[in-house]
Amino acid sequence: MKNEKIEKRPTARMLLGKRGEDVACRFLEGLGHRILARNYRSGHLEIDIISTDGNGVHFVEVKSRVAPVAVSPEENVTPRKQDRIVKAALKFLHGPKEHSIYGSAEVFFDIVAVIFDKGEETVEWFPNAFVPMYF
Repeated sequence: MKNEKIEKRPTARMLLGKRGEDVACRFLEGLGHRILARNYRSGHLEIDIISTDGNGVHFVEVKSRVAPVAVSPEENVTPRKQDRIVKAALKFLHGPKEHSIYGSAEVFFDIVAVIFDKGEETVEWFPNAFVPMYF
């Protein structure tokens, strides 16, 4: 009885996040990216999207909001959140052998902001949004 997994119902916030990630993936693919992973997890660390293009590997944080938006979504990627994304990226790059091919690639930390407004969606891409000092 103790090991039973309880199914959680997705919240409105979770559904909005998934919808935003779907939009972000289509957007990135339209730019020529190949999606390597979605919702990559290593322990308590997570990266929304990991993609690759001719320039290197992109670790992408997706921020989804419904208009009107008080603060631009990309401003919500705080230094603490950036640190967690970088730690997860290191786990990915130094993880399983199949990821090691990306170890020598250029690495980018991007943000994709998706705003939903009355059935319309606006996508803003912030390539290389932050550069960690110790990467």
